[in-house]
Amino acid sequence: MLHELLLSLTGHCGGVFKDSGNGIQVVSDLPFIHPSEVEVLNELCRLGTLYKSFQHFIQEHGTGVATKRTGSDGKLHGLYIRSFCRGLDQVLTDYRNALLSLEQEILRDPHLPVSHLHYSLRGFQLIFPALSTVLEQIISHRAHGCYLLDVLYKNSVSGLPKVKDAMERILHVCNGVLYKQLCAWMIHGLSHDLHHEFFIQRVSGGSGVGPDASKTSQEDEGELGIMGVTGRQMQAMKNMSLSDNDTQRDAEMFIIQADLLPGYIPMRVASKILFVGESVQMFETNQHTARQHSGQFMKEREAEFTKDIQQLAQQSNFCPSAFEALVDKIRSHVAEHLWVMVVQEADLTGQLRVMKDFFLLGRGELYLAFIDQTRHLLKGPPASSTEHDVNTSFQQAARNVLIENDALLQRFKLTITTAASNPSAPMPKPADRSLESGGVSATVETGWSCLGLTCTVQWPLHIFFTPSVIKKYNRVFRFLLAVRRTQQDLQSTWSLQKEGKLKDMKIKVEGQGDAAIGIWQLRHHMSFLVDNLQYYLQVDVIESQYNALLDTINTTRDFEAIKLAHEHFLAALLAQSFVHMKPVSSCLYEILDLCSSFCRLLTAQLSTSFLVDRDPAQLSAITKNFQLQSHILFQILSSVSSRNASPHLTQLLLRLDFNKYYTTSGGQLGSA
Repeated sequence: MLHELLLSLTGHCGGVFKDSGNGIQVVSDLPFIHPSEVEVLNELCRLGTLYKSFQHFIQEHGTGVATKRTGSDGKLHGLYIRSFCRGLDQVLTDYRNALLSLEQEILRDPHLPVSHLHYSLRGFQLIFPALSTVLEQIISHRAHGCYLLDVLYKNSVSGLPKVKDAMERILHVCNGVLYKQLCAWMIHGLSHDLHHEFFIQRVSGGSGVGPDASKTSQEDEGELGIMGVTGRQMQAMKNMSLSDNDTQRDAEMFIIQADLLPGYIPMRVASKILFVGESVQMFETNQHTARQHSGQFMKEREAEFTKDIQQLAQQSNFCPSAFEALVDKIRSHVAEHLWVMVVQEADLTGQLRVMKDFFLLGRGELYLAFIDQTRHLLKGPPASSTEHDVNTSFQQAARNVLIENDALLQRFKLTITTAASNPSAPMPKPADRSLESGGVSATVETGWSCLGLTCTVQWPLHIFFTPSVIKKYNRVFRFLLAVRRTQQDLQSTWSLQKEGKLKDMKIKVEGQGDAAIGIWQLRHHMSFLVDNLQYYLQVDVIESQYNALLDTINTTRDFEAIKLAHEHFLAALLAQSFVHMKPVSSCLYEILDLCSSFCRLLTAQLSTSFLVDRDPAQLSAITKNFQLQSHILFQILSSVSSRNASPHLTQLLLRLDFNKYYTTSGGQLGSA
């Protein structure tokens, strides 16, 4: 009976032990088995039942290859599930060795009691139920890839030493795959992940299918081999990637798949891993410059980092602090290398100066000439040829102000984005106003309201000036150009006044009795507000933030640090120019529109030499609205500054109310 019991412990039934659907148990009512032994035997047989289920799981999921998460048969596939099966088999090997030892003892002493077997296998009576629970979680949750590591790690947190040891042994085997994937990603920039198991996933900008999706099953075996390839083989795979995937990789990016990230790897560490891999991946292009840098980027310390990862992988227990220290070590090397390449070799400060000149209107004379040349071209709704004509005028304006660098000018292009061409995009501001009898009509889409600026960034600065960064620059550009154009309109109107081409008149504002205000006093109030707004934007916002950014670039050798500083720079520009602050931005856009309408109305007198009947009413409406909007702006700035919540709003109020005139006039400009 003892030999048949040993067979049942390996999952095989016989005459004494049967599996009737509830697991292997002793056949009932056997006369030669004492009832007191039945419970002990059934408890031992439960180990055989669990062992049989483990073996079935290994046979079903531990072999075979597929190119998807689950095959048509619903099985789980991938490197991690197969590694889990190998780790599970290692734990079961201890169980099989224990049964072998018991068999040898039984051969030496056929009269060993069942209690001896029960005592010898007592450790597995704790381990097997815990392993069964893990298998149930894997199957029920469809645990896949690195998520499987999270399941194992949570179950390894146990107060039972034998259970903890078994789980950590399996986790150690599975972590071997993780370390090899980390080595391929962080050292070589490879992401051969056919089963989508790694917590860093490739996102395609095209069809959504990665370049590896066409690999065959044999190549999947090669992916398993990547877990132990030599440096020479890895380099050969990189060279193959250079020739096959250049075009597709340009439209791809990588993200952290949160549901695949193991719980024992913090998000901050995962972000560093993503940064390192993307930086190495950047050199996997078909550009000659990238190829030159690619050989030197990690080569000098590749062997050192690979050895460090291998040593960490050999540790029986995962050490979060040692893991993060290694990631930081590699990240520091990559960040410094990128800093040298981007800041020193690619002249980042020079590019920032160029971005400031074009997007932030640092070359004021350029946009002064541009506005003069395109004033009539953009005052109406844009046509199909407007964008071409605008860019031609932009190039001509650059030559007029002696910008002779044609290569630089070719990198910048003005765009016309209408609501019809991009319905999902918000209506760009400011939208100019058309004048009709009875007042000011609703806003209409003009060339000025659709105008934007884009830039082509050269390698390797494209990792610094990403498309999202260019969009932020463009948002600031739209607002700055609107302010500069309005300021120029008011200055042109002042020039006409000085030449005596426009006559003075008094504007009676409805609702204010006999109170009247002169046209030129109104223009002066408008210029006062716009000029101080322009000074605030260029000096208090752009120059101060730009100098702070340059200080950071000059005092650090960490690429991520300067990239973060640049993001803070853009965030400060957007916040302090009120692009994101709707109440303030709406009020300012309204004021700019009113100023432009005022200038167009007065300039129109040149063609008629006298005011038509409707002009006084329109001027009165503009004056009344300007008084209202200037009062709203003052109230917003005063209320915010009193709570000391937004220092930049306080700074703008200081510029507008430096002599307390704004305050003494009741927080309203444009009144007599």
